[in-house]
Amino acid sequence: MLISWDWLRTYVPLTCSPGELTARLMMAGLNHESTTAADADWALDVEVTSNRPDCLGHIGVAREAAVLFGLPLTVPPAAANETGPAVASLTKVTVRCPELCTRYTARVIRGVKVGPSPTWLVKRLATIGIPPINNVVDITNYVLLECGQPLHAFDFAKLAGPEIIVRTAAQGEKLEAINHHTYELDAAMCVIADARVPVALGGVMGGAATEVSAATRDVLVEAAEFAPMSIRSTARKLNLHSDSSYRFERGVDPAGVDWASRRCCELILELCGGELAAGAIDSAPHVAPREPVTLRLAQLKRILGIDVDPPVARKILAALGCVERSAGEREVIVVPPTWRRDLSREIDLVEEVARINGYETIPEDVPVKMVPSTRSAVDRVAAKVRHVLTAAGFDEALTPSAVPEELSAPYSPWTDAPPLRCSVPVLRRADLLRRTLIPSLLEARRTNESLGNERIELFEAARVYLPDTDALPREESMLSLTSGRPFADVKGALEAVAAAVGGTGSASGAGAKVESSDYTHPLFDAAACCLTLDGEPWGILGELSPAGLKQFDLRGKATVAEVRFDRLLEIARLIPKYTPLVAFPAIDRDLNFVVAENVRWADLSATVRAAAGEHLERLQYVETYRNAKDPQLGRERKSLLLSLRLRSHLGTLTGDEADAIRNRIVAACQQRHGAELRA
Repeated sequence: MLISWDWLRTYVPLTCSPGELTARLMMAGLNHESTTAADADWALDVEVTSNRPDCLGHIGVAREAAVLFGLPLTVPPAAANETGPAVASLTKVTVRCPELCTRYTARVIRGVKVGPSPTWLVKRLATIGIPPINNVVDITNYVLLECGQPLHAFDFAKLAGPEIIVRTAAQGEKLEAINHHTYELDAAMCVIADARVPVALGGVMGGAATEVSAATRDVLVEAAEFAPMSIRSTARKLNLHSDSSYRFERGVDPAGVDWASRRCCELILELCGGELAAGAIDSAPHVAPREPVTLRLAQLKRILGIDVDPPVARKILAALGCVERSAGEREVIVVPPTWRRDLSREIDLVEEVARINGYETIPEDVPVKMVPSTRSAVDRVAAKVRHVLTAAGFDEALTPSAVPEELSAPYSPWTDAPPLRCSVPVLRRADLLRRTLIPSLLEARRTNESLGNERIELFEAARVYLPDTDALPREESMLSLTSGRPFADVKGALEAVAAAVGGTGSASGAGAKVESSDYTHPLFDAAACCLTLDGEPWGILGELSPAGLKQFDLRGKATVAEVRFDRLLEIARLIPKYTPLVAFPAIDRDLNFVVAENVRWADLSATVRAAAGEHLERLQYVETYRNAKDPQLGRERKSLLLSLRLRSHLGTLTGDEADAIRNRIVAACQQRHGAELRA
């Protein structure tokens, strides 16, 4: 935001140097970028954060300076002399989209004389880089830079009919703006129209057809308030940004709309002549009152670490425009001014007192009481998941929430409904909200393959957006993995995640239990399954088929999985439990079972755990062996090698006790799965 030093001093009688002012402003939150000499004036460039749109005008910065230096602030009265007929007899305004244009005001001045602006006005605009156009247009720019409220002046004679209509654009409707570029509009954009066509793009830029020229005699002055999100969306869609859109995107002072309109008319009458119609057309003259905010005075000491006298704090808040509702020994209740929409909470008032009182008054070593915070359950579960997966060799990926059509179409395990489309693409062609994380991770895998990376093990925990009957999507958190390792390895990683999160206190009573069932999809080959966690649906896991690899342009094998993160929250046991170290030695046993080809490791391991009982400390899968020429195996059987670790908490297991446990396991596996020990 460029500020003219001479212009600023018309509102506040500064006796300091420009350098002293910018230093104080910087310490109060308006960072100083540069100071440049400009024809016997100084142009001060200050950075205005997005939460302070009130400082996007000279009066707003002057208000800050007045508070910091304890000086009076002088704001022009904006008293325009109304000598013409009632404005309602000359024009009318219809607002058809109040959700996009919350307030629209119009005033009419007849008989103006358009010409060059006076030297003082040209000089002030030139200091901050605004070229002069004509006196009417220069005045609208001047008031914009004075108070931060955008305005627009229409050539009243060029409007088709006396009525102004604020509406949404028709799909494909076109408008030639005052920059003489033609823009194609859509139905989400707000336009200012006459009886026939749009004459301005609401809150962004006026139209060329009704711009003020040397032949203009009558003008209609517009001052309005538009919905910030609508203005931002329109400006981004059309790549059309202006001083007006910049301010409307951040929000204007609702109580300053009429002041800016009167100020503009006052200057037009003074510099251009003419006759101002009596009154104003205002679609929403009532400004909603601000909610009061309570400041507990003890919070100043607790948060800032220093004592601020209550009278000093009250004086600061009053100087900033807050109206005191009540004050006592313990608290102050104030109503923030309309131009400070960022003041809505107690902590906002604490910050205001701190920055005006001076951050430099707070010693570096001031003792501030710290209150221990606790992480949410979501964060704690996410930390466990990251720990397990990174230990298993996975790297965390972060992919965009919006994807192009070619990534959205191939696979959607959670819904068949078409994806929601963004009005503005997040990235080039990426305008669909993702319904699954898998395609994004596979795209990341393809990129890594193209760069020659050999090890590509990725996971991501993020939200997907599932279309719902309501206007907003159903957002669900997912955990997704992609790996070059086989199906069983990825399934083991997911089982490790479930075990780490669920522990031994899950709903099953014996640890988080992951089970699988058959799952078919063209994207996967035979190695695919649906997963359940403690009996509830959890997600899918599978190795990509040749067709799936071709779909995502992958050269090497790939296994993917996606499970519901919320299910992990449901089984999470986050309170650490102490387990004493066992002082007695363990006994290891290896078992090599020959089983039918259709026997799954998950079923066999469950039988082993049940038969082993309380002395089983660890069960580990070692390998699967197949050999059609082996007489004990043939084509229909396989060998599963597993390792057991047995240990008692009460004493040393004897060899006979370990053998008895082993024999129970062998008998149970033979009975339930037809398993035989390999010869």
